[in-house]
Amino acid sequence: MARIAVLCGGYSLEREVSLRSGERVFGALRDLGHESEKFDLDPELVSRLRDYAPHLCYIALHGKSGEDGVIQEMLELMGIPYTGPGVAACRLTFDKALAKEIMKAQGFETPAFVTLDAACFKELGAAELISTIVEKLGLPLIVKPSGQGSSLGIKVVREEEELAKAVIGALCYDNRVVIERFISGTELTVAVLNGDALPIVEIVPPREIFDFNAMYTAGETEYYVPARLDSDMEARVREVALGVCRLFGTEQFSRVDMIVENGTPLVLEINTSPGMTETSLFPMAAEAAGMAFAELVGAIVSPYVE
Repeated sequence: MARIAVLCGGYSLEREVSLRSGERVFGALRDLGHESEKFDLDPELVSRLRDYAPHLCYIALHGKSGEDGVIQEMLELMGIPYTGPGVAACRLTFDKALAKEIMKAQGFETPAFVTLDAACFKELGAAELISTIVEKLGLPLIVKPSGQGSSLGIKVVREEEELAKAVIGALCYDNRVVIERFISGTELTVAVLNGDALPIVEIVPPREIFDFNAMYTAGETEYYVPARLDSDMEARVREVALGVCRLFGTEQFSRVDMIVENGTPLVLEINTSPGMTETSLFPMAAEAAGMAFAELVGAIVSPYVE
């Protein structure tokens, strides 16, 4: 059996979710017979990991320093294998604006959008372009930080007068924001594990967007697993999710979120460190595939340990 360090907690706004994910993974690894310890992020992390000398790091970090390539780059310098995608894939997918540009260039459908940088908005007078953005994309719009997870900082805008305030709010979370056409339809997520798609999860949130509370409060959201799709659409959604994962190199362990609008799957984002809490979507999909939580964790670490 292997010695596995579970990295969880961290400095991001998703710290509490990460701690919950890490605790569950830690327990599962112990149940599987692995030696395991939990490691929070602090200035002594490098020395503590060197002393522990793990065979593998399980990354249960969410948000900045966990999904943006920072911790991955550090572990590569230390020569320690880790779960999840590599540095480049994490950097590209964590930046929602950049990921959407890449997907669009490669023929994947994603909601129409524009991006605003903090400097452009605050220092170069881009606030004057609010009317232009509305003319280009229409209303309603959805505003979100480019580099943030768990739907933090997200806002639906229905009136032009609300847009500038929503952008300023999103800039509190990141220095770039994505403004995209608000789409309605069937919200889905596809968990991809070791190159295969697990059963598709359909999400029916209590409000118009699947926000932080809807994600992590038990009973807030209704789920259907497998999703209520006909066989042709199910196959198409799986194909899109796997294609996006191959494009970014995230097919070993990631989750692709999308909405089917008028028969077209539109990709929203790719998550490279999916939540593993009691209400998280990846374990939900695995359970529908007949995998207990410990079995899921075993499948995630199996490519790296005997």
